[in-house]
Order: sequence, then C-alpha cells, then structure tokens
Amino acid sequence: MSLVTDHLGTDTTQRIVTSITQAIVQRRLVPGTKLAEQKLADIYGVSRTLVRQALNQLSRDHLVTLMPARGAHVATPSVEEAHQVFEVRNLLETALIGQLCERINAEQINTLKAHLLLEQSAIERHDIAERTRLLGEFHVLLAKLHGNTVLTELLIDLLNRSSLIALMYQSSFSAERSHQEHVQLVKALENQDTASVQQLMSQHLHNVERHLKFNPMPQDLADALKSFV
Repeated sequence: MSLVTDHLGTDTTQRIVTSITQAIVQRRLVPGTKLAEQKLADIYGVSRTLVRQALNQLSRDHLVTLMPARGAHVATPSVEEAHQVFEVRNLLETALIGQLCERINAEQINTLKAHLLLEQSAIERHDIAERTRLLGEFHVLLAKLHGNTVLTELLIDLLNRSSLIALMYQSSFSAERSHQEHVQLVKALENQDTASVQQLMSQHLHNVERHLKFNPMPQDLADALKSFV
C-alpha cells in the first residue's frame, strides 16, 4: 500500500471515529446500540476493513465494546465504573478550576459568559443535541482556558465516557439546572473566590452523578448517525 493510500485510509478511519463519538456524546447513539460492520460500511460508503479499524480505536477509547460472536456495541459502563469516572472528574476538575480561578482574566471571563449565552439559547430552543454538546463543552472550555493541553485531552476523554454514563440532561429542567450551576461557577471565577468555585464544581458534578440512568433504549443505527456522516 502506498503512503498516500495509507494516509487516506487513516483519514477515513478518523472521520468514522469522530462521527460515532459525536453521536454518542450527543446521545443519538446510546449504550447497548449494536454497531454492525456492514451497516456502518454502507452508511459511510467505505470498506468493512476501515470500519473495523474505527471500531478498534473506539474500543481503546472505552466507547465501544467488542465481543466475540456478538460484534460491536456502544459500551454500557457498570455502575462501579460510573462512580469511578465521576470520582476522577471531581478530583481533576476541582483542582483545575481552583488553579484557573487564581489567574483568570477579564477576557477569559467574557469568553465563558459568551458560552453561557449559547447554552441558554439552546435550552430555550429545546435543542437537546446542541444543549448537551454545549453543557459538556463548558468543562472543556475551562480546561482550555487553564492552558494545559494534556489536561484538556484527559478531560475530553472523561467527558466522552461520561456521555455513556450520565444520560442526565433529558429534560429542560435538568438542563436548566446544570446551566444555572455553570452561571454560578462563572460568577465565583469572576470574583476569584477559589474556595467557593471549588465547592461549586464539586457539588455540580455530584448533582450530575445523581441523575444517572443505566437502562436507555438502543436506537436505529442509520437514524442516529445521519447527521454525522
């Protein structure tokens, strides 16, 4: 295989990985959904070999489970794993936001406030996919403002896994509550109140964890991925 062909295959594999990841994060593909190789190959117009490569990568990212004779399914994390993921998030994000609070500037506060406006708009429009994406990206934005690239990558991985675990924003009420907690976090950051901002973050993640639901119904594969192909 030539280097050009190999590169194109890698790009295609990554496109499939990104597409399926986005569908999972936005709750279009829920835990337990079967990911049939041939159906995915038809959806993306590629070979089953490239699909298999994408599924292997998603498996390494803990988003897909590969089982002999049963094929690939969107991962269904256990209750124990869920608690472990949120425990790590709590440790990581409370430390992160505390450090950010000590050095945050006015421009960064304005960036966060602009993001809050996007969250509120999506909630008011009842745009479930968009509000889910934005509520998750708030936490990634905090990591990016902190400036540690490795920390940001770790948090993105944890948030992707959280999307499989925490199907918590399924009503306007719970989404609005999460948004309001984000507003409180930004106010504490603006006041540079480190103790309060860390307490608020810990409580926010605790509230998210309390809304865990582990028995979602799998959706049709083609319908779930149609926006991402």
